[in-house]
Amino acid sequence: MADTPAINECLSDLRGALGDRVTTDAAVLLEHGKDSAHHAPQAPDVVVEATSTNDVQQAVRICSQHGVPIIPFGTGTAVEGGVVATRGGVCIDLQKMNQIKRLSVPDMDVTVEAGVTRLQLNAYLAEQGTGLRFPVDPGADASLGGMAATRASGTAAVSYGTMRENVLGLEVVLASGEVIKTGGRARKSSAGYDLTHLFVGSEGTLALITEVTLKLAPLPEAISAAVCSFDSIDAAVASVIDVMSKGIPVARIELLDEIQMDAVNRYSDLNYEVAPTLFFEFHGSQAAVVEHAERTRAILDAHGVRNFHWASGQGERDRLWEARHNGYYATIGLREGSIGYVTDVCVPVSQLAECIRRTKADLAGCSVPAPLFGHVGDGNVHVVFPIMPGNDAELAEVKSLGAKIVDHALALEGTCTGEHGIGIGKIDALRKEHGSAVDTMRAIKSALDPDNLMNPGKLFG
Repeated sequence: MADTPAINECLSDLRGALGDRVTTDAAVLLEHGKDSAHHAPQAPDVVVEATSTNDVQQAVRICSQHGVPIIPFGTGTAVEGGVVATRGGVCIDLQKMNQIKRLSVPDMDVTVEAGVTRLQLNAYLAEQGTGLRFPVDPGADASLGGMAATRASGTAAVSYGTMRENVLGLEVVLASGEVIKTGGRARKSSAGYDLTHLFVGSEGTLALITEVTLKLAPLPEAISAAVCSFDSIDAAVASVIDVMSKGIPVARIELLDEIQMDAVNRYSDLNYEVAPTLFFEFHGSQAAVVEHAERTRAILDAHGVRNFHWASGQGERDRLWEARHNGYYATIGLREGSIGYVTDVCVPVSQLAECIRRTKADLAGCSVPAPLFGHVGDGNVHVVFPIMPGNDAELAEVKSLGAKIVDHALALEGTCTGEHGIGIGKIDALRKEHGSAVDTMRAIKSALDPDNLMNPGKLFG
C-alpha cells in the first residue's frame, strides 16, 4: 500500500476532479490488482475509471502532486503481472476510452482510444465495409493500448508483424501530466528520436498510452488452413524451418506438442491425433493460396508428415483457430482449479529445433503437465504449467524450469520474452539478456519519471 496520508489526500483530490469515476470498493480494487496468470493479486488503493485523455491527465497530475504510484489497466489479459499494484497507488482503468477516432481507408490506417479492443476494431472495420482489418492477433481480446504497451504479437506475426511494426503513432500522458503525441501517419520519417517505439513495449513505466494510430491490412481474397501431425517434434520443427527457408509466404504456423493437442481435444471437443502437430494458414489470391499450400505439402511429405487435413471452409477454420487460442484455458483445464505459469521465449528460427530439444529434455521429469506450443514461424515458443494455487513446491519447480528455458533461449541468441513482456515475472531475465543496457533503460525512465511513479516495480524491480 502507498503512504496512507498521501493516498487519502490524493483520493480527496481525485474525487473532487472526477467524482463517481473514483472508487475504493474492495472487490473492484482486487479485480484491478491481478492478470490472467499465476502472479498473486496485489490491489491498488484507488481505481479511476477514465473516459478521456483529459481524465487521465487530471488523474496523473493529482497522483504526481502527492507522490502516489500510477498503474494503467486495460483488459487484464496479460500474464506477467504488469497490472499488479506492487506498491499500491492509483489504478487508471482505460476500458471506457473505447472510441474509434479516425479512419482512412485509402491510407489503411486508423486512430483509436487506448481501450478499444482488437475485436471491437475489426468488427467496426467489417461493419463499415472497408475491406480492411487489424491483423495482430494475440488470442485474447486485449485492448490496443495494452497491446502497444506490451509490444504484443501472436499467431499472425510471421506474416503481419508485431505491434512494433504496426503502431504508427501514439498519444501519451507523461508522469508530469503533460500530453504529447509521437510519430504520425506517414509511413516513414527521419525526424528526431523514435519516441513511438520507445513507448511501445514500455509496459506503462514511462507514460500512459491514451491513443494509438495503427496500420491496417487488406482482407485476403482467399484463406486456406491445414492441420498436420508428425511422429516427432524434431520432424515438425525441421519442416517449419524448411518451409521458411524456401520463402513460402505463410500467414500463420503454430506448433502444438502431443500434451497440448490432448488438452485442446478435451477442452474444445475435437478429435485430432494426439501427436506433435502443425497448424498452417495461407492468405492471398485463390491461385496463390493453392500454390503456396501445394509447395508446403510437398515439403511436409519429405519430412514424414503422417496426417494432413485441409480446413478450407470458414466455419472449420474458425473452430480450429478458436481451439488454438483457447490453448491456455485447455492447459489449466488439465488440472481443475489450477492457474497458469507461462513461459515465452523466442529464438532465431534456425535455432528453434535446438531450443525445443533442450526444453523438452528439461520438462521430462516435471511433476505437472507441461504442454509446449508456439508461433514457430518466428521462433516463439511457450510452455504453460498448470499449477495449484498456494502450492509452493510446484511454484518453485516451474520457476526453476522457466529460468532454464530462458537460459536456453539466451544461449541460442534469443530473448526471454517474445511477446508477453517483463512485468514482475522476468525482471532477472531482462538483466541476463541485456546486461548493462538495463542501466541505460533505467536512465531513460529516470529522465521521464524521476519520482518512479509510473507502474513502479515492473521491468527493473
